[in-house]
Amino acid sequence: MIGSYVKTSVRNVSRNKLFSTINIVGLAIGMSVGLLLIAFMHDLLSYDKFNEKGSRIYRMTSHAKFRDGYREKFASTSVRIGKLIREKVPGVEEVVIMRSEFSGDAQVSDNVVPLTGFYAEPSMLRIFTLPMLKGDAATALEEPYSIVLTETSAKKLFGTSEAFGKTIHMDSLDYQVTGILKDVPFFSHIQFESLVSFSTIESRMTKDQDFLKWSSVWHRNYVYLLLPESSSASVVQAQIDAICAEENKTDDKATIHLTLLPLYDIMLGEDLQHTLRPVMPGIVLWIISGLALVVILSACFNYTNLSIARSMRRFKEVGLRKVIGAGRSQVRHQFLAEAVVISLAALLISFAMFLVLRPQFMSIAPELLKMVKLEITVPMALAFIVFSMAVGIVAGFLPAIFFARVNIIHALKDVSTVRMFKGLSFRRGLVVVQYTLTLIFITSTLIGYVQYKDILAFDLGFNTENILNISLQKNAPNALIDKLKAMPEVTGVSQSRLLTSVGNAWGVQMKYKNLRDSSLVFTNIIDENYIPLHGYKLIAGQNFITRPVTREATSEVIVNERTLRQFNIAHRDPEKAIGEEVLLDNKKLTIVGVIKDFHYGKLDDNIKPVVFTYLTPDAFLTRDKRDGLVNVRINTSDPVETMARIREVWKSVDPVHPLEAQFYDDSIEDAYSELSAMIKVIGFLSFIAISIASLGLLGMVVFTTETRLKEMSIRKVMGATSGSLVLLLSRGFVVLLAVSALIALPITYLFFERVVLTHFPFHNPIGIVELFGGLLAVLTIAFIMIGSQTLKTARSNPAETLKCE
Repeated sequence: MIGSYVKTSVRNVSRNKLFSTINIVGLAIGMSVGLLLIAFMHDLLSYDKFNEKGSRIYRMTSHAKFRDGYREKFASTSVRIGKLIREKVPGVEEVVIMRSEFSGDAQVSDNVVPLTGFYAEPSMLRIFTLPMLKGDAATALEEPYSIVLTETSAKKLFGTSEAFGKTIHMDSLDYQVTGILKDVPFFSHIQFESLVSFSTIESRMTKDQDFLKWSSVWHRNYVYLLLPESSSASVVQAQIDAICAEENKTDDKATIHLTLLPLYDIMLGEDLQHTLRPVMPGIVLWIISGLALVVILSACFNYTNLSIARSMRRFKEVGLRKVIGAGRSQVRHQFLAEAVVISLAALLISFAMFLVLRPQFMSIAPELLKMVKLEITVPMALAFIVFSMAVGIVAGFLPAIFFARVNIIHALKDVSTVRMFKGLSFRRGLVVVQYTLTLIFITSTLIGYVQYKDILAFDLGFNTENILNISLQKNAPNALIDKLKAMPEVTGVSQSRLLTSVGNAWGVQMKYKNLRDSSLVFTNIIDENYIPLHGYKLIAGQNFITRPVTREATSEVIVNERTLRQFNIAHRDPEKAIGEEVLLDNKKLTIVGVIKDFHYGKLDDNIKPVVFTYLTPDAFLTRDKRDGLVNVRINTSDPVETMARIREVWKSVDPVHPLEAQFYDDSIEDAYSELSAMIKVIGFLSFIAISIASLGLLGMVVFTTETRLKEMSIRKVMGATSGSLVLLLSRGFVVLLAVSALIALPITYLFFERVVLTHFPFHNPIGIVELFGGLLAVLTIAFIMIGSQTLKTARSNPAETLKCE
């Protein structure tokens, strides 16, 4: 029976070449998106599955609420939290505390290689599945200044020589190689080149008051737990909640709430501060999946629509089948088999399209290269086949139900008496739904693109044009600055602690004399050249007056208008605020200047209170690995040559590390890369959706013109013009498109105005062009499809068409 279904299906496909081609190509285009989604999901769900105990591993996440009301969620936590869990929570098998601040230049003889990694406790090698090639996993991370290398980092440092037991010189310290690990798998959210014994950092941090402080969750410490097989995560969570309640009473800066996060939920979880690797939030994955599903359903609509449209030619076939004994189930199975055959044929085309689209999809969002590979595996290939059959069943379900209900007498006597779904215009409804979704896609892409470009061109309150920011990478700045100033293309140089307006933030506590409690302000450490170089507008006072050489000697601060309003300094009068004293991070400073408000954060945030303090020569001589920046304003007609010269200058200062530099405008563009990627993905799906919709419309128009060919010929004999016939044939389709537009445009507009753009307080209003541009594009394509076929029918010779009557 199955062989008969397949044979009949193949014959029907070959007999109706045009409609079969439209169906196969339409399904293939939609299925190629499905294949991309399957591959994407497969990779994301593969993370950390190599860990043999992965189902029992949890990471502690910190939800911090600071006393001034500032809230943040961190993937990191404090060292004290890990120690308290180990001491007070009996239902935990293992605890490991890690710190991700190990980095520097490792030297072996004359070979100098940058090396990064984690400080980690010995339990690290007991909790995670990290096979040791050489050394004892039980003792490799016990002694201070012990280091475990991955196989690749060992080869970079020692070449073909034996690395185990040797010494690495790094930051004036010697580390002994006590183990060699296999390279960390790609699908691990923890990536490292080396592990250093945690006792190494503990011995050096004895005088740091923040190291063991409860609320120091912003430091990059991470705590992982391994629970026994018989233990319940909820019971452990309750014990941790009790610790939080007790410890929060003793801390005067923040209230910390800790949550157990399963290892397998990290990559598909919330995007937290200090995450170890870019993650894919579940909501984003749901959105992408929903959009892909819409495209796939659009392809299925095409199949359903064209199958039902061709019903007149299939009724007699169905009637004869029923006469010779076929029941409803056999008819349903026949049409489902036909749909599955077409879907499997489409799978071959869609797989070829997948191979072509895969690199293009990865290029849409380069950060995806850090997360997924999209390589073909046997389970993935099987998933592709199952997916193809499922699409075939979905696409063929309604036609199968429809034809199975056909009455034998009506089908054989007069097919015109058959009514689809009791007279409901089901096919028209499918066309409206399909084009409504297509219009939503295209209009969303246009609105998103225009808003994205407006964000990049937004006036931030300071100048970013032609400013190159160079990371010092722990180098002394003086030699680099002197050589840069000697270049004729360089028109200005300054220094800063960090880059603003791209999502970076550094907050400190500030107190004014009239306030009892301190409040959080955001800050940047700058030199005297920073404000004029970037064009900040001083509305009162002046630039830094003194030039202190140590942080302790710093006595001046420059604030923005928002700071005056928040603390009510000098009754918010900029002129009177000059000379006022504030307490910044427990240090008394005098306000010497007030600058006009600017966007310290990204445009999805409000204006923040910001203070600038002076950058002294010892400002970056700390354990903090976020080195300072040299800001260089460039004026050149040959940027490529200028960048080459800057690389040479850098190489003369630091021959080990490559230049890390980026123009300010490019950094801002990267800060909104997620938005850009989403727009590109929706644009890509828009192209797919309009391609599918156009194929479906072409099939509908061809079928309509074929079935009304004699009617058109008679009308032409009676005196109708080609123009009037084109209008008559296309009128119904234009009405459907108009209905789609009336549904799609208001939905898209309201969605952006009331949902998307509410996250961007400084967005521009939606314009007429981007709102109706998509409709114009769809109408143009539709008119080409409709016009090409209807004009061909209108110009046909009536004598040829009617000669058989």
